[in-house]
Amino acid sequence: MTYSDDTQTLLLLVIFAFASLLHGISGLGVTLVTTTALASIYPLPHAIVLVIFPSLLLNAMTWLTGGGRSIWQNFTYYGRRYWLLALTSLLGSILGAKLLLWVDSAYILLLLAAVIAFYVATAVLGKQIRLPNTKPVLIIVGVSAGIIGGSTNAMSTVLMMYLLSASDDKNTLAKVGNMCYLLGKIAQIIVLREPIMALSNVEWQLIALLSGISVVALLVGIRLRRYLPPARFRQLILLILTLLGLRVGWQGFMGLL
Repeated sequence: MTYSDDTQTLLLLVIFAFASLLHGISGLGVTLVTTTALASIYPLPHAIVLVIFPSLLLNAMTWLTGGGRSIWQNFTYYGRRYWLLALTSLLGSILGAKLLLWVDSAYILLLLAAVIAFYVATAVLGKQIRLPNTKPVLIIVGVSAGIIGGSTNAMSTVLMMYLLSASDDKNTLAKVGNMCYLLGKIAQIIVLREPIMALSNVEWQLIALLSGISVVALLVGIRLRRYLPPARFRQLILLILTLLGLRVGWQGFMGLL
């Protein structure tokens, strides 16, 4: 491995550790921050592939912890109540992941920049958009969230607008959200199996390192949450996302010229 490879590996480890630490403290942003940061370094499909497994692991940790239920009870309890949302988000994620293979990455980068702009704007304004809790809205949101999540890893920006109207319970929001995120990752793995299988042993070792450091940093962040003001770190994440969003938006714009 060359010095340049070592430097790039160190940069990726810092990005994932920092994003996971902030997520542990504030509860926001690890997948979106890492995806957007890596999209500034790699082609977007390759960035998505590198993020899949660390984010899958973190989503699984959130799914398995808390709530007082076993893994099977979680799937049956939330799956029985939100199966249609899970199904539509899965189908949307399959389509979204296929867009990475079908569509010029410049358009996907512009979509990612637009989603980040929406995410940051709603957070800064402090307004949580709630959509009507009806079946047609559920289907539209599930498919739309899946498409956006499959292609940009930003499913939560759309999904939460429906979940906030469906339940006020924070545990339900986290469990149902992560159920859909997990299904979205599975969809990405299925659709992007060829790029995944083409990864070298060095890249698999890198993914293992990124996954490990993400888990450790997340747990440290969760511990620090009781001593540090989460609101300040949410503001830091929004600032980072704004800068990264401007960068990928400019990349997308230049890619169309």
